[in-house]
Amino acid sequence: MGIISEMLSYPFMVRALIGGLLVSLCASLLGVSLVLKRYSMIGDGLSHVSFGSLSIALAAGWSPLKVSIPVVVLAAFFLLRITEHGKVKSDAAIAMISASALAIGIIVTSLTTGMTTDVSSYMFGSILAMSREDVQFAAVLSMVVLGLYLFCYNKVFAVTFDESFAKATGVNVSLYNVLIAVLTAITIVIGMRMMGAMLISSLIIFPALTSMRVFKSFRGVVIASGILSLICFFGGMVMSYTYSTPAGASVVVVDLAAFLLFSLIQRGIAATARK
Repeated sequence: MGIISEMLSYPFMVRALIGGLLVSLCASLLGVSLVLKRYSMIGDGLSHVSFGSLSIALAAGWSPLKVSIPVVVLAAFFLLRITEHGKVKSDAAIAMISASALAIGIIVTSLTTGMTTDVSSYMFGSILAMSREDVQFAAVLSMVVLGLYLFCYNKVFAVTFDESFAKATGVNVSLYNVLIAVLTAITIVIGMRMMGAMLISSLIIFPALTSMRVFKSFRGVVIASGILSLICFFGGMVMSYTYSTPAGASVVVVDLAAFLLFSLIQRGIAATARK
């Protein structure tokens, strides 16, 4: 408790916790659908697109977030379109867009500012990088993402499990696929200041996969993912503060520990059931 009280005495840590917890919650909820639809790597691909657009914005002197959000949303929409028409498989499309955007970002960076502190913070994350304006922006966008997700929960559930049945019942499958991708894109952009382009996808993948070790219903996995994401992010921040380790990497390590723990619990439950 002493460490936590000490952490909360620093304004930059409070900002990091507020912004990070909101982003983690959004990412974990969206991650359940993305993992079940085999789109779990979309977060990695879109984070690289975000890095490319952020590099261009910084080189041009524009607002990074205001440039990156529409670019990443368009990339998500484009990615869905080319995979829906079957011209390119989803994993190949993600790899293609990811590598191209990362390459463009690196070239623009090397020709202009070089690997400055701003660029590094977007690449690898930094708890010091989040200003009051960043946190306010993240809070507003996170509330929008959470509100839309909860409002469209039933449709998202239908589209996640059986698109054919959803179409037969009159659900606009394409619209809700686009909605999931757009919400994911926004979540990735606002979370990159904390986690960095290299690690932001872990907030999407780990909570969903961990919850699926124990819980089987969609609702149970969604609730467990949300709770786990908050606990693991807070635990990662405590670890980062205590041992002076990078925030993003610390959160991922705690997520990994939770995954291994839930895997052991799953094996224990399976062994008990066999007896």
